[in-house]
Amino acid sequence: MDMDWTAIQQAALAGLIATGVIDLAGWARARWFGIIGPDWGLVGRWIWGLGVGRLVLRAQDKKTPAIPQERMLGWVFHYAVGIALALGFCGIDGFNWLTQPEPMVPTLYGLATVALPFCLMQPSLGAGFAARKTPNPTLARVNSLITHGVFGFGLYAGSLFLNLFQVGL
Repeated sequence: MDMDWTAIQQAALAGLIATGVIDLAGWARARWFGIIGPDWGLVGRWIWGLGVGRLVLRAQDKKTPAIPQERMLGWVFHYAVGIALALGFCGIDGFNWLTQPEPMVPTLYGLATVALPFCLMQPSLGAGFAARKTPNPTLARVNSLITHGVFGFGLYAGSLFLNLFQVGL
């Protein structure tokens, strides 16, 4: 089977753009509404812990001094997940969303990806399934839904960008 490397590169770029859209929206939400986003340093610390067999970041792990480069590792992980989710979308919808941008399907896909933080990241970071151990689980869940909806819209925006500037077409 031949791989369409151009389409894969386009999807990866759209994933980078979508993740950047999340971060821009997160910056705006923090600045204007005081809603603080994820601590990518803790995500990096969790990843380092995986290397020593620790699947869940414990409360005492959060209080220890920072591990060198943990924040950078968390940010790299964040963008790598954005790329992986964009490529995963290609497995569901093919590459049509890259060449024929429309907002609904990518946004719905983005909303569906909220299963990842609910089922994996939040429990792994000690917040419990769907952030049930946080001080305000409903707010955490709504913020996750907003973020992942923005990611899906960012996939659409990324595909528009690729088409507008004919990147790799």
